Amino acid sequence: MLTLEIAPNPNCEAVELRVFHDLEPPQSVTHVRLEHDTPGHPQWYAVTGWTLIGRCIPAVARRVDDSGEGVVHLVSGGDAGLRLQPERRQATWQLTDLQQFGMPFLLIADPQDLRFVPVPPIPTSL
Repeated sequence: MLTLEIAPNPNCEAVELRVFHDLEPPQSVTHVRLEHDTPGHPQWYAVTGWTLIGRCIPAVARRVDDSGEGVVHLVSGGDAGLRLQPERRQATWQLTDLQQFGMPFLLIADPQDLRFVPVPPIPTSL
């Protein structure tokens, strides 16, 4: 079982306790594809976790069973949720940047809408 709760904070709306049944371990994720500003036209966004003290931490995604959505990928971050910005920007993460926005978490149905941190290959001995 995985529980998620986001306290009121300047980054995103608060979320009361949510419970998910995790199906896989978390993996670091760098980008998500969303229809944020342009409905019907999904775009890629860089994503990071955000903390109550205003610091970035890695965002993670994991397959979960959510009673309302079925099996999806839960993208979560810090105790203050997630922070996102358009992929083409590489600005420093900050609350005052109007092209960035916060979300408590995301539920992503299609794994093709996620970009994970590449896992280095395991060396093989010859």
